[in-house]
Amino acid sequence: MMLKDKIAVVYGAGGAIGGAVARAFASEGATVFLTGRARAPVEAVARDIVAAGGSATVAEVDALDEQAVDRHLQSVIDEAGRVDISFNAVGVPDSGIVGVPLIDLDAGKFSLPITAYTTSYFLTARLAARRMVVNKSGVIMTVTSLPARAGSTSVGGYGPAHAAKEALTRSLSAELAPHGIRVVGLRPHGIPETESMKEVFELKAKGSGMTWEQFQGYLASTTHPRRVMRLAEVANMAAFMASDKASGMTGTTVNLTMGSLDD
Repeated sequence: MMLKDKIAVVYGAGGAIGGAVARAFASEGATVFLTGRARAPVEAVARDIVAAGGSATVAEVDALDEQAVDRHLQSVIDEAGRVDISFNAVGVPDSGIVGVPLIDLDAGKFSLPITAYTTSYFLTARLAARRMVVNKSGVIMTVTSLPARAGSTSVGGYGPAHAAKEALTRSLSAELAPHGIRVVGLRPHGIPETESMKEVFELKAKGSGMTWEQFQGYLASTTHPRRVMRLAEVANMAAFMASDKASGMTGTTVNLTMGSLDD
């Protein structure tokens, strides 16, 4: 098992990506501490993990609340003794942001994802790093998306938000690598299994004129293998990147767009 005896905290564990990553971490031997703003979906993920023989603990934590994140991390330290992996998969609602052209978008709606995504990532990373430096070991991770590096229509401030997260990954790595801490990101694109992708489609459908099936076909047509990304592929890569087998990887975001975006 790649993550045997590792202690992992997953923020946004009730979402599709966060939940899939949490399950992958647990299947590889990690003890996982799952958090989210809403408890019910996080508990559903924990039940899956426990049913499969893994270990999962649930807490209701707002990843934009510095004190709440700090208290939870301290509770993890008190129970498990350390934190080895911090994975941020926190998202924000798409309504009122996606599907609106930039020239028609309210400034507050434009800045919302930029502020929320970057602040959440900064807080969870910084507070985890403070615990990790003691052991001179740890991995801090997050997830972004294709608009971080490629132009996309009617997605508001999501592109700038994810670009900022990728820049923060590089800066965190530059500061934390001398302390034995790796910082890496994952950049998938177009995962129809996720509710967020279905929401994006619905919000942009009127302008595109596509059906859901046509939209999935369009996503597939942009990749080299002409298929869409699978959630399990993202989760498996997250587990590998969090493991010691990826010890040479830091300060970078792994391109999981299957050729939709050239490096």
